[in-house]
Amino acid sequence: MGGTIPGLLIGFLYVVYIIGRCILNPSLAPRYEVAKASLNEKIMGTIKYILPMGFIIFMVLGLMLLGVAAPSEAAATGAVATLLVCLLYGRLNWPMLKASLIGTVEISVMVLMIIAASKTFSSILAFTGATRGLLNVIQGLEVHPLLILLGMQLTVFVFGTFMETVSIMMICIPFFMPIVTALGFDPVWFGILMLINLEMGMTTPPFGMMLFVMKGVAPPGISIKEICYAALPFILCDMVAMALIIIWPPLALWLPSLAHG
Repeated sequence: MGGTIPGLLIGFLYVVYIIGRCILNPSLAPRYEVAKASLNEKIMGTIKYILPMGFIIFMVLGLMLLGVAAPSEAAATGAVATLLVCLLYGRLNWPMLKASLIGTVEISVMVLMIIAASKTFSSILAFTGATRGLLNVIQGLEVHPLLILLGMQLTVFVFGTFMETVSIMMICIPFFMPIVTALGFDPVWFGILMLINLEMGMTTPPFGMMLFVMKGVAPPGISIKEICYAALPFILCDMVAMALIIIWPPLALWLPSLAHG
């Protein structure tokens, strides 16, 4: 829920950048003929393609926002809604259900292993006194807490250039969360900042996963170097969004506060 408004903000910044670039350089988005559709076709398209996805989103986020369901319950209602949509589209069959169950088990095992490894790492840090020592060092620094926050985000950003998301979380979170608590930062607010930062890591060279995905779908002749340069403005948009969330925390905390209220 906390990521909803920041996600929309990032999408808005992307749109502003793309439209601005196209206004300055119209050749980037040449005009082309669009097949006209009648009002009935638009309505049917909306009912067929948009409303089912909106229904799934409502059954997850909507029920949490309304205070009807807790996160775990909302996950269950989202799964039921997805099954209903699959049934509506005529896609609900045993092979699909089997594949989804196997995928769920694989992802669940991966997530639980990550949690177990992170908990073990945290326990080792606590038993050895490393966490307390780090907190003492941080609290002894005569600097503004904002600088420490920026230092943590810079660390995640640097890690993102050569590591994948899960590894970064396993390494950083056991160190960062005690610091966040000690400095009085809101954990949800910090979590949203870190998620945006991790997303940036997927588009930062030289090992950003999305760069290689784009290379795979780009027309022949487009080099990975060009894709890296093209990704930079979007990374800057993410940084602007992070700056706005740091300056105005309600961007990340307003929706969660409604649920708790």
